[in-house]
Amino acid sequence: MSTSMPSEPGEQQENAPAVKKFMYVNRRAPYGTIYALESLEVVLITAAFEQDVSLVFIDDGIYQIKKGQDTGGIGMKNFSPTFRALEGYDVEKLYVEKESLQARGLSEDDLIVPVQVLSREELREFMDQQEVILTF
Repeated sequence: MSTSMPSEPGEQQENAPAVKKFMYVNRRAPYGTIYALESLEVVLITAAFEQDVSLVFIDDGIYQIKKGQDTGGIGMKNFSPTFRALEGYDVEKLYVEKESLQARGLSEDDLIVPVQVLSREELREFMDQQEVILTF
């Protein structure tokens, strides 16, 4: 039986899984398709595996985190409060594209979670730094 020495603090062990940078881009409205809810589930699964997760909202995806959603008329449960729980899963990197926000007449005050607003160009540069990008 072989024994191994404990690793130094901060040193990655040989068998430790590598941390990758995952970016999830939400482009679609929250209801009418399964994409928004599926994205949220995949984000939570990825975070459970302690990966570096960023969540971006562009185009109509911004409506996923808009305050005051009333889904009674469409007979679906409002899942937007779930976005507030992301912090408990160490998903704290939430971004909104400035141009998409402005095009919909919304501001950061209209959103249920704190976000960082990035211009389209800043977002493009940030995307270039990611290892895995999935769009919903």
